[in-house]
Amino acid sequence: MATSAHDWIWDGGRPCLDLVNTLRDRWNEPRELLVTPADLAEWAERSGLAAAAGERVPEPEPALLEEARGLREAVDRLLIVAREGTSPEAADIATVNRWAVRAHEARPLLKDDGGVLRSADPAPGVERALAGAAADTIALVAAGETGSVRVCSHERCGLRFHDRSPGRNRRWCSMTRCGNRAKAARHYGGTRRSGAKGGERPS
Repeated sequence: MATSAHDWIWDGGRPCLDLVNTLRDRWNEPRELLVTPADLAEWAERSGLAAAAGERVPEPEPALLEEARGLREAVDRLLIVAREGTSPEAADIATVNRWAVRAHEARPLLKDDGGVLRSADPAPGVERALAGAAADTIALVAAGETGSVRVCSHERCGLRFHDRSPGRNRRWCSMTRCGNRAKAARHYGGTRRSGAKGGERPS
């Protein structure tokens, strides 16, 4: 089944985490959003990493879909182990580095436009977006911000986000989604307990 436009989540706060979050509900029953090459093209377009606003991203070859998922999981493992202070897998480092090199290759070039020197952006594409997400992973690590990568506390979520709150104590990927769901659950639980006590017969 194709991914709905309503399924995309952009609460990661970083391009690399928005890529990681294309696998939803990691703490429950993981739900894949990158199901088809068309889904991958749509994510790349909506991410803003692959094209300027209004530019269409062409659908990639099917083989790139598996590569994108592999990069996504390598990024997730690297950031989670870095946050926990444990050693990363060499294969994950190699995967992110290999893709990040492509980000440098995708930088704008100069061109002669009828005697006028202009900057030519690379063609929009999925590879450009994935390379940008890999480069952002390295930037996050280089800035010493891996300790601010959080996992949403809601038991049915598991989305990753970059915590920029003043106290570095943000719990939810989104207050309007998971935060409100948790508040509603607490309220419902409190109401049920109060009702049970009120319905008890005095001894």
